[in-house]
Amino acid sequence: MRLLPRRKGRRRSGLPKFLAGVIGIVLIVVFSYAAYTKFANPFAHHYTVQAVFSNANGLQSGSLVRIAGVNVGKVTSVGNEPGCKSASTTAATCNAAAVTMEIDASGLPIHQDATFAIRPRIFLEGNFFVDVSPGTPNAPVASDGHVFPIQQGIEPVQLDQVLTGLQADTRKNLQTLLQQYGKAVVTGGAAYNRSIQYWLPAYEYSSLVAHDFLGIQAHDLSNYIAAQGSVAAAIDHSPPALKSLVTDFNTTAFAFARQQANLRATVSALPRTLSVALPAFRALNAAFPPFERFSRALVPGARSTGPTVDASLPFITQLRLLVQPAELRGLTHDLRPTIPALTQLTRESIPLFANQVRPASSCVSNVIHPWTELTVPDSHFTAAMGFPARKTYVEGVDFLPGLAGESRVFDANGPYIRILGVGGTLTYSLSPHLFGQSLAPLSAVQPMLPPGNARPAYNETIPCETQRAITDLSAPSGPPMQPVGGGGTGLPSGLPQLPQLPGVPPLPGVPPLPLQRRALAARAQEARSAAALLKIIRQSAKAQGLKVRLVPGMPKR
Repeated sequence: MRLLPRRKGRRRSGLPKFLAGVIGIVLIVVFSYAAYTKFANPFAHHYTVQAVFSNANGLQSGSLVRIAGVNVGKVTSVGNEPGCKSASTTAATCNAAAVTMEIDASGLPIHQDATFAIRPRIFLEGNFFVDVSPGTPNAPVASDGHVFPIQQGIEPVQLDQVLTGLQADTRKNLQTLLQQYGKAVVTGGAAYNRSIQYWLPAYEYSSLVAHDFLGIQAHDLSNYIAAQGSVAAAIDHSPPALKSLVTDFNTTAFAFARQQANLRATVSALPRTLSVALPAFRALNAAFPPFERFSRALVPGARSTGPTVDASLPFITQLRLLVQPAELRGLTHDLRPTIPALTQLTRESIPLFANQVRPASSCVSNVIHPWTELTVPDSHFTAAMGFPARKTYVEGVDFLPGLAGESRVFDANGPYIRILGVGGTLTYSLSPHLFGQSLAPLSAVQPMLPPGNARPAYNETIPCETQRAITDLSAPSGPPMQPVGGGGTGLPSGLPQLPQLPGVPPLPGVPPLPLQRRALAARAQEARSAAALLKIIRQSAKAQGLKVRLVPGMPKR
């Protein structure tokens, strides 16, 4: 076996020790970072927000950010608020701080109504952390870099602050409160015990109020709580104003204490007030739906207001041109001649209105109108008989429908009116040389004629407005009217009749013919009256341009 000689200067190739050491260090760093950061990407962009606190209270960069006790981020920086101004009148230092935080994906989303509270950690942990309440789901999501105002930042209360709050004046006020509370318990204990019996309805009504706090629509209660938080934050924003509020409330309570008797009377009257107010509130609540519908109906009108204004602008432009000085001078020049005439008309109208229009209006208002509102009482024509009482202004125009409905026609000779005269079985003397006939006896006359048939006194020299107004239209009824013809013949009574012919039965409903001269005279008088009436009708028709024509078949006399 031949052994080859070993060559000098040649070694086996391998990794340099320096390079191996660098690689080892890099691997240790990478695994250490992965172990402590849970493989977080160091080059990724983190979601950051900023919250303003009135006092950072030792919060440092790197402090934890937690949601419900779970770590979701850390504090990256704590700095002074650039726009911080002290609310005190003394030269105090403003301690407001702007805290910037990085929030991991597990802590998202953060809403714009989120709150941030600085809380102390447990004794073994030390330091402080930021407790985040992410907000309500219906609030908008806060964007990256969003700045939450100081009203949404809550600082912790330290033990030294509690001890500092119990200063001499505060301890004195607390002592006064306890003393007054003890005095109230001793003095009003009996009244408190008597009020226990009213607690049950009070709790019942309180439960109704608590139920109504839930609202009608979704998120009513949450929105109310959020709004109350905003109000509380606004009140806490100005401690001097809150202190003044408490002081003023003390003054107000003292004023109520001085008026405790009136306050007691007011409280005792409160149940009656509520019993009266509840129906009004119910009516108001019932009026809301129609008012809502009315508001909705107004929406189209409100929407059309803009186009209406746009459409009226040209008219307004022309109106402005019309009232410009050049046009007004021309209008004034045209109206100038009418001013003296208008003045003269006004001067001459004063006597007319003073002496004619005013008395006539007063007469209508004080005399005529009260008369038209009266009714005519009549025991013979009552509502039970189908004749309800009607006012004078209604009774006075009852003849118009009959007048309008008369048989007025026309032919080739022109218009004419048909008038049919009928007779009755009973004849009555209405006045000298005037007779009337009726099919039934007249039981009474109403109203009775005045004594001696005299008309009521009438004086043209007395103004109508000063005359006594008529307040009653009742009048007595007269005795029954006696016909001038007896036995239903329509002729005067006491006249001898023709003897009945033997063997000839009397005609039913036909009276025997009178033979006396007075009967013939009565018939002649009736004929003359009918002729006079026909003459009057012809004269009236001629005055109106009408013609009177006797219709065949009508009775003639």
